[in-house]
Amino acid sequence: MKLRVSEILTLDGVMEAPEQWSFAYMDQELGQDVMSALNETNAMLFGRKTYQEMAAAWPTRSGEMADIFNRVPKYVVSATLTDLNWSNSHLITGNIAEEVAKLKAQPGGVLLVQGSADLVQFLAQHNLIDEYLLNVAPLVLGKGKRLFQDGNQLRLQLVDTHAYPAGILSLRYGPATS
Repeated sequence: MKLRVSEILTLDGVMEAPEQWSFAYMDQELGQDVMSALNETNAMLFGRKTYQEMAAAWPTRSGEMADIFNRVPKYVVSATLTDLNWSNSHLITGNIAEEVAKLKAQPGGVLLVQGSADLVQFLAQHNLIDEYLLNVAPLVLGKGKRLFQDGNQLRLQLVDTHAYPAGILSLRYGPATS
């Protein structure tokens, strides 16, 4: 499987609480593209906090997106969780890099990471991410948790871009080849 990180960010890189600021920039075209990308998803990978937020929200929802989130296998990286009550959830507690590499070695489409900034940084440090899909909103918040933290260098190669009418710029990156 290909490990894809998909995030919605502000221009200053903030990814925290997108439900509080991102909806003003959503449009029908972006929604269709998000669903198309989700339909490629064979499994999801979460850090503890994001998993707990998603598990609290999605099991009771219905619709195409909820069907995908509730159906696919979900892998959760946590040293503290012991009970995963969202359907088809599995705990990763051992060697995270090794366990994620095993997941990536399975046949299939996409292993998707959303949110989970600390996990994304760990995966990037271990060169486990195949693709970054960053949807950047034309907004500067000036504060909040950022996807990329100070001191972490990462070289990427631009693969594709798309501008949406409501102002989101979608940037697709892969690992730099040189």
